[in-house]
Amino acid sequence: MTTTRTAALRRIATIVALGGLVVALTACSGSTGGGTLTQAAGQSASSAGRSAGSDAAGGSTAAGATTSSAAPKPVAVVTASPAFGTDDLAPTAPVSVSVASGTISDLTMTNPDGKQVSGALSADHTSWTLGEPLGYGKQYDVTGTAVGTDGRSVPITGSFTTVTPVDQITTSISPGDGAVVGVAAPVIVHLGYEPADKALIEQHVKITTEPAVEGAWAWIRHDGDKWPSLDWRPKDYWPANTKVHVESDIYGLPFGDGYFGGDNVTSDFTIGRNQVVLADANSHQIVVQQDGQTVATYDASYGSGDLIGDPNRVTRSGIHVVTDMQETTKMSNPAYGYTNVTEHWAVRISDNGEFIHQNQGTVDDQGVVNVSHGCINLSAANAEAYFKTAMIGDPVEVTGTSVQLSPADGDIYDWTYSWDQWKALSAA
Repeated sequence: MTTTRTAALRRIATIVALGGLVVALTACSGSTGGGTLTQAAGQSASSAGRSAGSDAAGGSTAAGATTSSAAPKPVAVVTASPAFGTDDLAPTAPVSVSVASGTISDLTMTNPDGKQVSGALSADHTSWTLGEPLGYGKQYDVTGTAVGTDGRSVPITGSFTTVTPVDQITTSISPGDGAVVGVAAPVIVHLGYEPADKALIEQHVKITTEPAVEGAWAWIRHDGDKWPSLDWRPKDYWPANTKVHVESDIYGLPFGDGYFGGDNVTSDFTIGRNQVVLADANSHQIVVQQDGQTVATYDASYGSGDLIGDPNRVTRSGIHVVTDMQETTKMSNPAYGYTNVTEHWAVRISDNGEFIHQNQGTVDDQGVVNVSHGCINLSAANAEAYFKTAMIGDPVEVTGTSVQLSPADGDIYDWTYSWDQWKALSAA
């Protein structure tokens, strides 16, 4: 073999060996992770791709490659309203927990003492609703389980914290439990604070009557009260013997400025017989009627203000309401020269000092002329007789004088408003 032939054969062997090495390197460099693909001379891109990874028909992955996939998330989604973690919840605010793409299998809310709070699942078990008022300044924990439509469980866990009020507002109701009152008695719900949202409070004060009686609520500021009260009066006088139930359900309601409603209060009372006093200053008498029939007529003397030009001595015209009764009392009016004068059979009809009462010093004027400082004077016998028929809540309709009863004259002036005016005082 010549030297030239020998060298040629060596070059061919080297080329073949190098070609095999390139093919081997190409096979080892294949990867499903996006590595660089080395293509051997004479090999197409598509065939190189097939040799590097799985083919479209599901061929095997190249040696050494790995695959991974995260487990799918559960499909059930739990939502609380208000959101878990709320720390200023009003005790009577609605609370619910709901699940989308699933149902609630169990749920419990507990107070700080571990006592379970009542609540109810919906018929389809997709929501739970709180069923009772909560306490002030407490944390309530919620635990439970939801099951998704995929059959997988999701824990329910969270808490709510109720507001701590600056103070709790309490109410009182007049007439009180067991009272029997006259046909003009308004219902007065006394509040210890003026609410920012009067309509909200009004919606939570309710009255039920037997028989049904047309009436309305109004916001009234009574004599001496810092805050307005919520009064209810019928359109016309109460029917005799009406039974009345009043509820003040303001617990948990916001009054504004950090104040919230305190304990709920109720009152059950009865309207008595129908008695109305017709008091005409020009007739110098009072007429007592029951069920529209006159049962007594008494000579009287009214305030002399219209005669002497002193409005402070005018008996106010309008519908007064009996608010107090004293067999013996002391009366004073230093501006007119008397203090702690003893009087008997005194029936108060307004807070401006108007009474129907005995005054033996004006007996000769009674039935003839008006000489009092504004009260309605009767003789001892007549005053006692009237006193024994009177009742708190009776109307006394004064007519024939120049000055009308108004808010400036006392604590109960509810009947000075027309029905339309009265209804306009409601906030609802």
